[in-house]
Amino acid sequence: MTGNDQTQLDDVYAAIADPTRRAILRRLADGEARVTAIAQPFRMTLHAVSKHIRILEHAKLIQRRRVGREHILSINPSALDDAASWIDTQRALWTRRIDTLEALLRAEDESGKGASTRKPPR
Repeated sequence: MTGNDQTQLDDVYAAIADPTRRAILRRLADGEARVTAIAQPFRMTLHAVSKHIRILEHAKLIQRRRVGREHILSINPSALDDAASWIDTQRALWTRRIDTLEALLRAEDESGKGASTRKPPR
């Protein structure tokens, strides 16, 4: 993974760490929407919601287009796909490591079955 890829991944995870931004993404999963419609259910100012939107845009999780004076937002699923791919890679790595540990512990248990049950001296 290059430095730019790592920075992009960091931006994605930082963006989705916030519950407001995750709520915005959930809303946009249903289809594109105007900024004002996105901001409407939140108990915060339009300016505050706009800050969250800019963070999502910076992470390339959403994109904006202008139609006259309206700003229309839509989700960009490829940024989430990259994050999910990274998680899948890490999951596979740790699954292999855990499987190896389990095999080692089983082998240790099997080799210890014939041993004496006496307690070692203190």
